[in-house]
Amino acid sequence: MAFLPELRLKKNEDRRLRAGHAWVYSNEVDTKQTPLKEFAVGQWCHVTNSRGRVLGTAYVNPNTLICARLVSRFEKQTLTLDVLIQKISEALRLREMIFSVPCYRLIFGESDALPGLVVDRFYDTLVIQVTTAGMNNIQDDIIEALSSVIKPKTILLRNDSGSRELEGLELYSKTVLGNLPELIELEENGTQFVTSLEKGQKTGWFYDHRLNRQRTQQYVKDKRVLDVFSYVGAWGIQALQAGAKEVTCVDSSAFALDLAKQSAALNKRESDFNTIEGDAFDILKSLAEDKAKFDVVILDPPAFVKRRKDLKEGSLAYRRINKLAMNLIKNEGILVSASCSYHLGREQLLNEIRQASYLANAQCQVLEQGHQGPDHPVHPAMKETDYLKSYICHIKN
Repeated sequence: MAFLPELRLKKNEDRRLRAGHAWVYSNEVDTKQTPLKEFAVGQWCHVTNSRGRVLGTAYVNPNTLICARLVSRFEKQTLTLDVLIQKISEALRLREMIFSVPCYRLIFGESDALPGLVVDRFYDTLVIQVTTAGMNNIQDDIIEALSSVIKPKTILLRNDSGSRELEGLELYSKTVLGNLPELIELEENGTQFVTSLEKGQKTGWFYDHRLNRQRTQQYVKDKRVLDVFSYVGAWGIQALQAGAKEVTCVDSSAFALDLAKQSAALNKRESDFNTIEGDAFDILKSLAEDKAKFDVVILDPPAFVKRRKDLKEGSLAYRRINKLAMNLIKNEGILVSASCSYHLGREQLLNEIRQASYLANAQCQVLEQGHQGPDHPVHPAMKETDYLKSYICHIKN
């Protein structure tokens, strides 16, 4: 391995890394000893403590707040092709141990020791998102390693995430292997779906709520279900498959709702499936004015709190949407309330549900708490990887 330059930390700024965290912030670097401006974007380095002891190898972006991301605690290991193959193989063995169907998140960034890389699998099709400059520099090796380990027929690069802009990277989407069909099939919890990997949100699917959708199935038999912020109907159509009498999906995207209709038909439940296109807040208000009632309401909104400074406004949005949902729930019905906002903690979401129940003049009992699925493992030293939370609540009006 070629000589790697040193990125030295200030005194006592190594404690978080020694505890297992993988990020270095620019204000932690001893820029007198190792000026950040001397590093190229994506360059490999040794991260050292203030005394020069090597803490691991990392790639650098001198232009971002997170200026380095560790990929190994070993002094001589970078992400060569052989190392990429090894790490991808390890991630694959874990998923194959858990899932019988090859539809899952294969790589989850830092949790799989591959920071800046996300890979979702849909049978023999892979969708890759590269979000950092360091990973972008070795993108060709990543594709080669995935091709070697998985042997996919199709690979799509969805490099259109806004986080790439923070790294100074271009945004684009490109098929780099095979021919990507307009729609692709997948299976989750025994239910069949179609989605668009190229036109859909992020990678085209959200595997992280798999277990929460599965648990919700216990509450929907013979029930009328409202799936709000439904996207392509993952919650609602699984509810139909679990015996729901009727499901209505609400989303702002006509394209997503059309895909949901196709999935309902794929599962032979289209006659019990309805959609409403529009703003979720407005639609819930309108349904309440029409005195509509549902046995189960599912809320899986987009992140209302994308940045820490959005916490106050975003928290109020969670409170408002939960109150609107409770107004539509029959007495002794079920509310499923979720959040993917990392900056909104589990206790804060519960607090917004509690306050919503007070405002809706309803009693709320928490029956279950949900978490992201095992194909989105949590890095125990990085709370940033622990972002998804949900509650199944019993509502008495």
